[in-house]
Amino acid sequence: MKCCLILLMIGLLAGCARFRPAPLSPARSAAAFDARSLTDTNLLAYVASNGPASGGKSPVWDLDALTLVGFYYQPALAEARAQWALARAGQITAGERPNPSVTFTPEYDSTTPPPWILGGTWDIPIETAGKRGRRQEEAQHLAEAARWNLVGTMWQTRSAVRTALLDLYAARETESRLAAQAGAQSNVVQLLEGQLAAGSVAAFDVTQARITLANVQLAIQDARHQRLEARGKLADALGLPARALDGVVLDFSCFRSVPAALPAPQVRRQAALHRADIRAALAEYAARQSALQLEIARQYPDIHLSPGYQLDQTDNKWSLGVTVTLPILNQNQGPIAEAEAQRKQAAAHFLAVQARAMGEIDRALTGYRAAREQTVGADTLVQELQARMAAVRARQQAGELEPLAAASARVEFASGMLARLDARLKVQRALGQLEDASQSTFKVTPTMLEPALGQGKESAK
Repeated sequence: MKCCLILLMIGLLAGCARFRPAPLSPARSAAAFDARSLTDTNLLAYVASNGPASGGKSPVWDLDALTLVGFYYQPALAEARAQWALARAGQITAGERPNPSVTFTPEYDSTTPPPWILGGTWDIPIETAGKRGRRQEEAQHLAEAARWNLVGTMWQTRSAVRTALLDLYAARETESRLAAQAGAQSNVVQLLEGQLAAGSVAAFDVTQARITLANVQLAIQDARHQRLEARGKLADALGLPARALDGVVLDFSCFRSVPAALPAPQVRRQAALHRADIRAALAEYAARQSALQLEIARQYPDIHLSPGYQLDQTDNKWSLGVTVTLPILNQNQGPIAEAEAQRKQAAAHFLAVQARAMGEIDRALTGYRAAREQTVGADTLVQELQARMAAVRARQQAGELEPLAAASARVEFASGMLARLDARLKVQRALGQLEDASQSTFKVTPTMLEPALGQGKESAK
């Protein structure tokens, strides 16, 4: 018996997990963050495996490629992945069976030789009513909810990247349009100053033109500030240091065209059925359903078999005991009531999430339609201004128009181009809200859920 116990202890110790320290170093993690870049080989492999084929060339840093960069580097996604891993580890716990136990009870009889009475008892638990299966179902649904929460965090990352990239594009284009307007307004000021010197106009007119030029120059400075701020926001959305974007050529082509109107019923159905937060809420409800079934199953007591052996001096004695908890004082009604209330809470949460999604999609569709109508008006205005500019150039070449009138027409045309840019930016922002509400323009594939191995190792240091 002693040899059996020794072998049993050796086997148990050999199968035990060992603790491996994983200390966190703020200095090391800060240095690793500063070392991040768009040229990292693991990042490029991740982008290549999840994005369109680039033929071995460097990726074009457009919205989709930058979204993958955010998926790879964003710390919020690393935290969501860790929560998903925790939920998946819970599935292992839920599937484990209860271990048997053994009790060794030696006795010493000082009156009758031989004095030692050796005995041992096993306790073998047997779960009833399918409790283990219910635990596994609950853990599976919780892991599915964690997975959809990860997908939702990925959508938030894409939304942040798109918003920052659009802000950067808006600031650059606005600065360019304002520079053209400032050049035209500066020409107006020079012509008015010449007429003022000749006594043809009043000083008030010149002052007004100078004030207009000063306002345009202030707007240019503000656009430059917004460009720098948007660049910092883009780096933050990507999970990169700001200097990682130095010298990087960004592709803004996705913002240069106005997409067609989307059919409302299709978009609403997409949001109502397939949004990540809705799927997560549905999985959480399924988990609460399994938890209720588990508590109901716990009304039925488990069985404990207790086979035993005793060497009573020279006699071999065998025994078999059966232990059952008697459900007399309570029948697990309290936990059952709590689980049922949690299921009702999960159902109410699901309906609230779905209703919020429907409201968001309706507001996004309304805003998108209004922005498109404004764009149509701005495009019509620019067409009229272009026709007018053509007429102004023709009259100026024919000597029928004064230089000041031609310069004023150029200022008006530059203002119209700026108004059209503002209208198109409103459409793009409305489209971004529509994408966030429907979550239908960027498909999250299974390989996007896990980061590259190199990034995972870096995060663990």
